Amino acid sequence: MVKNFKFDSIVVGGGGAGLRTSIQLSGAGQRVAVISKVFPTRSHTVAAQGGIAAALANVSDDKWLWHMYDTIKGSDYLGDQDAIEYMCKNAAEAIYELEHMGMPFDRNADGRIYQRPFGGMTKNFGESSISRTCAVADRTGHAMLHTLYQKNIELQTQFFIEWIGLDLIRDEDGDVLGLIALELQTGDLGIFHAKNTIFATGGAGRIFQASTNAFINTGDGLGMAARANISLEDMEFWQFHPTGILGAGVLVTEGVRGEGGYLINSNNERFMERYAPSAKDLASRDIVSRAIAQEVLEGRGIGTNKNGVYLTLSHLGEELINEKLPGIREISIKFANVDPVKEPVPVVPTVHYMMGGIPTTLNGQVRDGIKQKEVNGFYAVGECACISVHGANRLGSNSLLDLIVFGKAAGQHILDSSKGKKLKKLPNDVTRKTIERLKKINTKSSLEDPRELGEELRAVMQKHCGVFRFPQLLNEGLAKVYKLKQRIENISIKDNSKVFNTARTEALELQNLIEVALATMASAKNREESRGAHSRSDFPERDDNSWLQHSLYNPKDGSLDYRPVKMKPLSVKSFPLKERVY
Repeated sequence: MVKNFKFDSIVVGGGGAGLRTSIQLSGAGQRVAVISKVFPTRSHTVAAQGGIAAALANVSDDKWLWHMYDTIKGSDYLGDQDAIEYMCKNAAEAIYELEHMGMPFDRNADGRIYQRPFGGMTKNFGESSISRTCAVADRTGHAMLHTLYQKNIELQTQFFIEWIGLDLIRDEDGDVLGLIALELQTGDLGIFHAKNTIFATGGAGRIFQASTNAFINTGDGLGMAARANISLEDMEFWQFHPTGILGAGVLVTEGVRGEGGYLINSNNERFMERYAPSAKDLASRDIVSRAIAQEVLEGRGIGTNKNGVYLTLSHLGEELINEKLPGIREISIKFANVDPVKEPVPVVPTVHYMMGGIPTTLNGQVRDGIKQKEVNGFYAVGECACISVHGANRLGSNSLLDLIVFGKAAGQHILDSSKGKKLKKLPNDVTRKTIERLKKINTKSSLEDPRELGEELRAVMQKHCGVFRFPQLLNEGLAKVYKLKQRIENISIKDNSKVFNTARTEALELQNLIEVALATMASAKNREESRGAHSRSDFPERDDNSWLQHSLYNPKDGSLDYRPVKMKPLSVKSFPLKERVY
């Protein structure tokens, strides 16, 4: 059965980015649908712990220009300076809007919003660490997601919960006219016909074995964009978060180190002083992750396999831990079997965030290919989008800010540019390719099992595209991923039932994951330098002469193009290139 729906705008993804965009649209009277694979308050934004950055100056003097400098430096100069200025300049307003929606920020004694230090956030262009990150204990994403969802309910946004997007609808002009989705409860297809389609589908960290990402983070938006022949940008840049629980991967927020926690090796040595003499444990995430990996490589790791380090916070005292880090205490007890009030927590770098994604303008409009042609009717926001604010490495507490600032910007651009816009006619046989793809999965004709191939894919990515990248491993990894792509085209499931068929969902997700993996491996193999999260053993230095440019992966043929980094901000002087030290 195929159901038909018509809306002014459809938002695919019920996390923070999608919900902030839909607030902007529903608040202006548009008919808006949010299509979400899970109940919105179970989206992965709920896992964001430490906070959201903004130069409010509630603890000490602060300026958005300092925040902008930190973000550019954190990106290893790959971030576009116009986009970074826009985000940092609009951060304070975004926080106050959340506050007025009812977000329960922690407070200082004077009643103003509490702010904590975070890695890479500094005062006066790198002089010293600064408290810039607004927080709700260590459950900031949780509080934000509920705040945004309640606001959407008030504005009567329509939710389609437990639907998974399958394919974009594009016409012969290349315009996007909506989406074909699958209702998990019934197995029915839905044609969502809309004037504007906004992807807010989150990350794809499930292409790796060790990941802080939820099981739902399977790159669905990127897979749909790739199948619609839309390029993907900067896919070689994947952030490894320094402190995932050893053996489990569950995130321990950088806020722990912001509150005074620190890392030690098997010799009880605070090793970060060797790698970042000034910022130490509050250096940026790529620096700290590489430092941990280096300690392990040199035999100073902890644990049975000597492959982690300890994060110690017992000196902070039980009262502070319970007040500021209650979730971390709970996570440590459940997943590491240690109480951080008494013992250090074993941690290891795990994949956490995708800096690349679907290329967009400052307004969230998708721009395709080397000519950067804007795709009519198509927007992307949040982690699935690459607006180029994070470059080669994202600073902690900038991701929640990104989705709030640019979610609003995308919604406002749609309102400003879509006045009088009519629904275009859908192409004939709009569901044909999607139905053929589903039939193929349902045929039982192949012996290729989606679950087994998914495990193989994650193992390949983990081994061949990790914290340190080696030329031979990249070459072998790309060849292996291409072979997996061929096998994944022939996957099938044994159970063809319609109601909540998780095997079918997993097969569809795998078809998205392979597109992300191919783009990642090809982009990483081609970039012959080390920058931010991309660390090549054969090219250990940053090469601004050759590689100060964004990669654009073309899914039609796997080729790569490049576009220059935008060094010109919107209204202030450019921040020139310089060596990145902490």
